[in-house]
Amino acid sequence: MIHFTRLRLSGFKSFVDTTEMPIHAGMTGVVGPNGCGKSNLVEALRWVMGETSAKQMRGGEMDDVIFGGTANRPPRNLAEVGLTLDNRDRNAPAHLNDSPELEVVRRIDRGQGRFTRSMARKPAPAMFRSCSPTPPPGHGLPPSSARAASAL
Repeated sequence: MIHFTRLRLSGFKSFVDTTEMPIHAGMTGVVGPNGCGKSNLVEALRWVMGETSAKQMRGGEMDDVIFGGTANRPPRNLAEVGLTLDNRDRNAPAHLNDSPELEVVRRIDRGQGRFTRSMARKPAPAMFRSCSPTPPPGHGLPPSSARAASAL
């Protein structure tokens, strides 16, 4: 079984700055006061795993997941969520088993519609990338994910 190990958000809803949340073994919930972003964390998880309904994300259109700005902070033009998976047991599809970690990345640019260029209608395995600096040849890494890989 593959386990989630980290959730990374940038420009997603209330998470304007890049935020990383470790997901420890046995973690079953997130607690905190009203308005601290608990629902946004859960929605980020749903979104990176492929949610396509803006309504399910509490929005009118998919651009609503991008940080919209405040009186003190300008709006962002993109949102990105990364979900890191523990693959030490090599339970992922064979062509992805060269790394002990995999990351699913989803990004949306304002005004580009429901899907980003990097994730548009690609087969599910292409959504995964190795956390190694150079992905294996022919595994379908989109350009934006390649840039994210170099930032790790």
